[in-house]
Amino acid sequence: MSSSAPLRHTALDTVHRSLGATMTDFAGWDMPLRYGSERDEHLAVRTRAGLFDLSHMGEITVTGPQAAALLDFALVGNIGSVGTGRARYTMICQEDGGILDDLIVYRLADTRYMVVANASNAQVVLDALTERAAGFDAEVRDDRDAYALLAVQGPESPGILKSLTDADLDGLKYYAGLPGMVAGVPALIARTGYTGEDGFELFVEPEHAPALWQALTGAGEGVGLVPCGLSCRDTLRLEAGMPLYGHELTTALTPFDAGLGRVVKFEKEGDFVGREALGAAAERAAAQPPRVLVGLVAEGRRVPRAGYSVVCGGEVIGEVTSGAPSPTLGKPIAMAYVDAAHAAPGTPGVGVDVRGNHEPYEVVALPFYKRRK
Repeated sequence: MSSSAPLRHTALDTVHRSLGATMTDFAGWDMPLRYGSERDEHLAVRTRAGLFDLSHMGEITVTGPQAAALLDFALVGNIGSVGTGRARYTMICQEDGGILDDLIVYRLADTRYMVVANASNAQVVLDALTERAAGFDAEVRDDRDAYALLAVQGPESPGILKSLTDADLDGLKYYAGLPGMVAGVPALIARTGYTGEDGFELFVEPEHAPALWQALTGAGEGVGLVPCGLSCRDTLRLEAGMPLYGHELTTALTPFDAGLGRVVKFEKEGDFVGREALGAAAERAAAQPPRVLVGLVAEGRRVPRAGYSVVCGGEVIGEVTSGAPSPTLGKPIAMAYVDAAHAAPGTPGVGVDVRGNHEPYEVVALPFYKRRK
């Protein structure tokens, strides 16, 4: 999207402004960055519940007798094995194995799937799926304008949602979805999220989004639900060790370089885009481990940022991909790709070059935070 293009607004734009949100341009959308204190929003999700507008995400519907075959060819995962009502985390790669985007694919019916792409890559994914659909009896449809997406995340989220729906939330597993009425609004209720907490994502028609937001706000009032912006979404996913496209995932990396080779399913039938290159990447990773994605916890107060060098013994051994203050740990944290020889937790002498100063950091295993079940 060119810089001269007008920003897109979600169906909840008026709501965000009435709440005094600080807005920001994110992937061509005018989105709430925060409503008040991003630290308070972050801690609300960890201890109570937060309400997010995620309507900038890119929904693409794939239908037809060969929908599963198309997705098995176009993506690296085994989508044909996903049961109706379930979802799968997967990736779409280039022919050379580079990651175009990471995705969640929902099987809504026998021959109907919904692919959810990151906002910044939605058009790229749509174009790739459309191109790869040639020769398949399947239709790829851009449904970005057909959905608004709200998410309620945090330990209180099941109780909040239960008060508004008769849907069987107790029977809804992680990475599954079911249709249901929420506060009188028809929705696809998915038990997914990007915060490290239990929670739900609600796909609804845009005209229903403001009423559903108000209903969720009212239902969560007594248990401390707060509206949350993109800023705390980033610190929540960072603590949970979840990758962000453009940071931990890029076209320069294969899933094996990113430590996510498990999403590539070579055992599925037929060819798929990138199979040969990814086979070679898998062999390279087995013979000589690539840089490893690790966690770094600061000993001081200086915050590492994406692109900063990770150093040890005067040598550059890696690069920070994401960094921020951690409200849960009370210290700055980062994810970084480092040479395998320095990737073990507790590796001595590791630091980050912060504007010319080598600040000491502890190497830790990811994630930084894991919720109690």
